[in-house]
Amino acid sequence: MIYKTEAGANEIRHRYEQTLASWPVPAEHLRIPTREGETFVLASGPEDAPPLVLLHGAGSNAIMWMGDIATWSKHFRVHAVDVIGEPGLSAPSRPPLDSAAYAHWLDDVLDHLDLDRVAITGVSLGGWLALDYTTRRPDRVERLALLCPGGVGRQKVGFLLKALLYKPFGQWGVRRSIQAVAGVDSTATPDVMEYLALIFTHFQPRQDRLPVFPDDALRKLTMPVLVIVGGRDAMFDSFGTVRRMNHAVPHATVTLLPDVAHSILGQTQPILDFLRS
Repeated sequence: MIYKTEAGANEIRHRYEQTLASWPVPAEHLRIPTREGETFVLASGPEDAPPLVLLHGAGSNAIMWMGDIATWSKHFRVHAVDVIGEPGLSAPSRPPLDSAAYAHWLDDVLDHLDLDRVAITGVSLGGWLALDYTTRRPDRVERLALLCPGGVGRQKVGFLLKALLYKPFGQWGVRRSIQAVAGVDSTATPDVMEYLALIFTHFQPRQDRLPVFPDDALRKLTMPVLVIVGGRDAMFDSFGTVRRMNHAVPHATVTLLPDVAHSILGQTQPILDFLRS
């Protein structure tokens, strides 16, 4: 059970479906059968455009791409995937992270969409999933753009302590925890904060640590790679991510934003420029 109560799950789904109604561009709502259960995908952009797959972070869903989709879908057929086991409309399945299960799941998604080779953009957990898939299936990935990806730099444990410290303080504590861990500015993005607070009031986040990719796996990333990380990330050691990517994937474009936390905003155009270069 990935939700604390069924009532809470219904509230999150209802809010999500309401928000999807204001998706900035026309989109197909696809329900794809996979070995891990049904997977929900929003498909936007011209059907004959190059394919781009989006993988969101933990505790989120395709809504996180609303600020990017209008721009990206002018140039790509964009498939925003609701990751399984997260608070979207996909199955609640959470297979072991240290297995090939997520790669098999994405195989099923891409095969159903009849996509042999794609560009992938992933954030945080979605960045880890993108790396996991690409290191296992390098021939299927054209380009790889990653924001604060897991599995490269050390995963910090201090953010869990911060979350626990605020837990006894109700909704105020939930908001403070989100701000401390993700770096989301509640004054600049009140709607985002309200939605995240709803999710983490009713949702059970993953507790297992993301496996770290060895250098030998990272060296399989022979396609163009873009990595953007924040120097104040509370979840991952961004400086370690930069060092390891520069060492194992020297052709990658790696950008460290020194004053940015885990939530990295304003990268719509830089990612588009990379994907189209």
